[in-house]
Amino acid sequence: MKREFLQSLRVGEEPLPKEVVDAIMAENGRDIEAAKVRPEELEILSQRVKDWEDKYQKAQESHEKELKSLRFSQALTAAITKAGGRNEKAISALLDIPTLEAAEDSQALEKALADVKKECPYLFREEATPPAYARFTGANAGDNHYPATLAGALREKFERND
Repeated sequence: MKREFLQSLRVGEEPLPKEVVDAIMAENGRDIEAAKVRPEELEILSQRVKDWEDKYQKAQESHEKELKSLRFSQALTAAITKAGGRNEKAISALLDIPTLEAAEDSQALEKALADVKKECPYLFREEATPPAYARFTGANAGDNHYPATLAGALREKFERND
């Protein structure tokens, strides 16, 4: 607040008395001094701001790492399922996870799974479908006649060919 402003104020026709203007200006000066930040307080505040910025950066980096790890884990699970894996934990144990995670390439993951599939095919389901019909199974399995001896089997064989 400026002194000229207070001196220009009028109560009725008369200006404010000098004592009133001086009292208002003194109070205003004390308010301004109280509102000023001292250098040591400014240093403390700036240090707090830096601390919070560091915490934010660390949290951001941690979140990015966690998100990257989660995405890789989901990609690994999907790739193992697509390859027909029987046991995800067993297959994952045979893979070099840190290298694959650093590669960030789905082709590297597929190649690694193909290598594991060659080395340990028992960990993966067969891609071939079972035959639609298997002989001597099903509802009529009991109707099939099995000869009791080799002589009986030969006799049946030669009787059919006659």
